[in-house]
Amino acid sequence: MKGKLLLAFFVISSTMAAQQPYYNGVNFNQSGLSLKNDLATLITNTHTNFLSYDNIWDACRITDEDSSNTNNVVLLYGWEDGSDMDVTNNRSRSKTMNGGNVGDWNREHTYPRSLGNPNLGSTGPGSDAHHLRPTDVQRNGNRGSQAFATGAGTSSGNVTSGWYPGDEWKGDVARMMMYMYLRYGDQCLPSVVGVGSNAGAGDDMIDLFLRWNAEDAVSPLEDARNTYHDSSGTYAQGNRNPFIDNPRLATEIWGGPPAEDRWGIFNTDTEAPSVPTGLMVSNETTNSLDLSWTASTDNIGVTEYDVYVDGMLDQSVATTSATITGLSPETTHALTVAAKDIAGNTSAQSNAINGTTLPTGGNTTDLFFSEYVEGSSFNKALEIANFTGSDVDLSTYSVRRDGNGGGTWDNGVTLSGMLADGDVFVIVNSQIDSGCFTAANADLQVNNTTPMNFNGDDPIGLFKNDMLIDIIGDFGAGGSNDFGQNETLRRKSAVSGPTTTFDKAGEWDSFPSNTCNGLGTHGVTFSSPSFSATDVKIYPNPARNGEVFIQLNNNTVEEVELFSLTGQRLHVQRVTQGKLPLDQPAGLYILKVKTENSSFTKKLVIQ
Repeated sequence: MKGKLLLAFFVISSTMAAQQPYYNGVNFNQSGLSLKNDLATLITNTHTNFLSYDNIWDACRITDEDSSNTNNVVLLYGWEDGSDMDVTNNRSRSKTMNGGNVGDWNREHTYPRSLGNPNLGSTGPGSDAHHLRPTDVQRNGNRGSQAFATGAGTSSGNVTSGWYPGDEWKGDVARMMMYMYLRYGDQCLPSVVGVGSNAGAGDDMIDLFLRWNAEDAVSPLEDARNTYHDSSGTYAQGNRNPFIDNPRLATEIWGGPPAEDRWGIFNTDTEAPSVPTGLMVSNETTNSLDLSWTASTDNIGVTEYDVYVDGMLDQSVATTSATITGLSPETTHALTVAAKDIAGNTSAQSNAINGTTLPTGGNTTDLFFSEYVEGSSFNKALEIANFTGSDVDLSTYSVRRDGNGGGTWDNGVTLSGMLADGDVFVIVNSQIDSGCFTAANADLQVNNTTPMNFNGDDPIGLFKNDMLIDIIGDFGAGGSNDFGQNETLRRKSAVSGPTTTFDKAGEWDSFPSNTCNGLGTHGVTFSSPSFSATDVKIYPNPARNGEVFIQLNNNTVEEVELFSLTGQRLHVQRVTQGKLPLDQPAGLYILKVKTENSSFTKKLVIQ
C-alpha cells in the first residue's frame, strides 16, 4: 500500500510540473549561452503588456495574494505571523495598507533601480512585475540598494557585505535576478546585485544565486505569480520566469550545484569524480591548520570538495585547499576529502592524513587584542586572546576608549571571569546585528555605551591593573585619524603578545566592513628562536643506500615525515636524531622535520 501511494505521489508531481506549452519550440538539447539566448528571445517577445509603475499596486494584490488570508498580500523578506510587536518582520499585510508610511507595504525593486546600468527608472525594467514584490516599508528602507550576500536563518537583514533576504526568500531572489539578467542583459548584471564569484559560471552569473536557486525550492507563490503573468489578466505581462518553471535551466546554462529539474527532461550524470589524492597539511597553529590536495577528475566537472575532520563534515570548498579552524591545541585529527560534481555525485573519501595543532607554547607575555570590528550601525566588536600558557583571571583587566582620539581614556568596562589558555574573550555592542554576530554568544555585551560605541577614529586600549598593555589606534591622534573606519582588523597569526604601539600594516590584516566570521576563534603561530634551517643537517643529500642522517644543534626532533612532490605522505617516523632508513625509489621528495613547536621542510634527493 505504501509503495502505491508513493507511486501516485510521483505521478501527480510529474503532472503538476510538466513542461508548460509556453516553451514549445525551445530546443532543450542545447545548453550554455545557446539555451540562454533562446530563452531570452522568448521572454522578450512574449512581454507584450508593459505595466506602468502604478499598475504594480494592483498586479501585486493579485499575484502576491496570501492563500491563507485572501485579504492580505505576502511580504517579501517577512517571516513572522504578526504576534510580536515588530511590524517590520510581518509576512503578510492587508491589501489596502499600501503606501509609504510606517506599517504600509510598498513596491520593492529586488533589483535596485540605482544598480542598473543605466538606472532602471520607473518604466521597462523599473516596472517589470517579475521583480517587483510587496515589502514592509521600513524593511525595504533598511535594505536600500544593498547587494544580496550570504547569510542564514529565517530573518532578513544586514549581513557581512550586504543583505540576506532570509531562508524562505533566497530562492525567489535568485530566480528574479536570473530573470532580470535574461530579460535586460547587461543593464541588470548579477555581479552588481549579488556578492559572489563568477569564476565558475562565467557570463556574469555568480555562484551565490546558483547556490540559492538549488537550495531553496520553488514556492506555490512563485508558481501563482508566473501563471498569472502568462494569462489574459489585466495586469499580466504575457511572459514567464523560466527559472521558476524549471530551476534546472540555470544549471544547464551556468553550471553550479544541480537545481531541481521540475520537468524531468535533462539527462542525469551518474559518474562520481575520482577520489582526491595528495593530501598535505601545512601552516599548523594552536587551533587551525591548512589542508591541500590534488584536484579530482570527472566526466563533466568537479564543482566542490567536502572536507571531513575525524569523519564529520567540516566545510565545502570550490578550490583544492581549505583552512580548518576551531581546533584544540596539541591535538591530532584525521582529515579526509571527497569530491562532488555538478550532478551531486560524490566520490569516496580520500585516504586520511593526520594533522596536529601546535601546543600553546606559553611564549606570549600577556593578553592582547586579536580582532576589531567597526561595521555599520551597531556592528561593533572586540576580541581578546590568551596564549600565555595558563588560564587568566580577567578581573584585573579593562577595556577603554579614547573618544575621537582626544587624548583622554574613558572609564570603559572592567572584565570578569576566567579566560582559558588558547581561548578568546568577545565583547560586542548588545545591539549588534545577528547576521554579523549573535550577541548572546558574546562573553560580554555592552549596551551601546563606552567603549562599545566606538567609531573608526576612537583608539581602544586594553589595560591591566590600570596600565595600558595593548592598543588599537594611536592615542591622542585626533578625530581625523580614521585608522579603522568601516573595516575589520584581525591580528596576524605571527603576533604573540600585546604592544602599546599600534602597527596596522605590520600586525593586522584588514577586511571589509561587517566581516564578523572570525569572531570567537584565533590562532597564533609559535616559532622556536633556536630552530632554523642552519640548525639542522640532513646528509647525504642526495641520499644513497636507502638511508639519510639527521643532526640538530640544541634541539630535539619529535617526528620526521617524507612526502612526494604531490603531497602524499610516504613515511613517518619518530626519531631524536641519527639514521633514518628510507625505502623509496630514486626521485625528488620533501622531508619535513618537526620539533616541539615548529617544523622545517627540505627537498631531498634519493638516488
